[in-house]
Amino acid sequence: MMVRKFIKVKMFHYQVLSRARFPLFFTLTLFGVAMIYIIYTDNIIYDSFESGKNEIPKFLEAHERAQGKLRSSIGNMKLQLRSMKEGIDEVEDENWKSLVPPFNVTEKQRIAWFREKMPKSKVFMTNNLTQQFHSRVREFFRSGCEEHFFMTWIAPARSFGRRGFFSMESLFKAHPTGCLMILSRSLDSRSGYRILKPLVDRGFKVNAVTPDLAYLFKNTPAEAWFKEIKSGKKDPGEIPIAQNLSNLMRLAVLYKYGGVYLDTDFIVLKPFRGLKNLIGAQSMDMESKNWTRLNNAVLIFDVNHPLLLKFIEEFASTFDGNKWGHNGPYLVSRVVERIRKKPGNNFTVLPPMAFYPVDWIRINRLFQKPANQGDSIWVQHKLLQLSGETYGVHLWNKQTSNLRIEEGSVMGRLILEHCILCQHIY
Repeated sequence: MMVRKFIKVKMFHYQVLSRARFPLFFTLTLFGVAMIYIIYTDNIIYDSFESGKNEIPKFLEAHERAQGKLRSSIGNMKLQLRSMKEGIDEVEDENWKSLVPPFNVTEKQRIAWFREKMPKSKVFMTNNLTQQFHSRVREFFRSGCEEHFFMTWIAPARSFGRRGFFSMESLFKAHPTGCLMILSRSLDSRSGYRILKPLVDRGFKVNAVTPDLAYLFKNTPAEAWFKEIKSGKKDPGEIPIAQNLSNLMRLAVLYKYGGVYLDTDFIVLKPFRGLKNLIGAQSMDMESKNWTRLNNAVLIFDVNHPLLLKFIEEFASTFDGNKWGHNGPYLVSRVVERIRKKPGNNFTVLPPMAFYPVDWIRINRLFQKPANQGDSIWVQHKLLQLSGETYGVHLWNKQTSNLRIEEGSVMGRLILEHCILCQHIY
């Protein structure tokens, strides 16, 4: 009987370990397998001892057979769990793909396609989470936030990736008492919470919230535009509608709540304290020192700022889903160009060194490790330059998403200096 108790204790330990590794459904199933194993083993061992013949060899043989069956059951459960996760990812990816319009079709065909796909897209669906949007935002920012930050993410949670996480780390390194809210249906989920949890566990205030688009655009010039889009009467264009929704959401959320909007491919280098009602120039004329293009990857504005309302009005009245940047960087450039000489608008345009110290054509070099002494000197010079007037670096993810951050590169050094967890940088 002592041997029987030993086996039961051993199996209990194994059961507890397994429970920690699997969700509740699989844990219950595993518990059943373990109990069957105990009963099965007990019966064989009891019969073995009762027979009085070759007790120990029979006991070992039975024990090994049962362990083999249990290992097989656990392996099958792991495969089922992986299969479930892949199934969830496939559904999420399919929902994302449903927003990508077909190529080489007429405007009429694209509108018909969108009218069919739009009702099935979760981006436009109303549920309990969307209905709680405003109350969740207000409650979140009541929790002693010194700065209010927003990001948007209209893509599968698993594609958020290291770049997005590095961006959050650098934000909280510079603003440890700030609050970051990510407007995202996909991240407002169990899988999204797992992505944010390492920062939450360290006391940082970050949360993903499913946006209520109708509420965000209500009582703004975008309200009528959104109704037309939802009814399938307006051409969404060749560019995925999610991209243009992100352009509009950032304007609307700042207009209604105020704060700082950041793209998820932005590394913060120093605090934004003191910055108010401003936008950053992407490029400037070296002779006149006047900006030539603005960008909307960083926006800092008070609630109900009139310039944001002008941006939203421009979006709704000139929307074109076939031109990249037309409803984003080019939009803010058009509006500010029209009013730049008019007094009383109460906003500032910061030079490129503030947020866009390296343009998208040259950004690749920041990811490359120094190959010689000359490169090493350039890296040191660039890091010194960025430590001056630069608040952060836009990574131009469209150009750099496939680039590896090489050890000793400018980007590698920046992330190491401004990270919190500092994992998997290279």
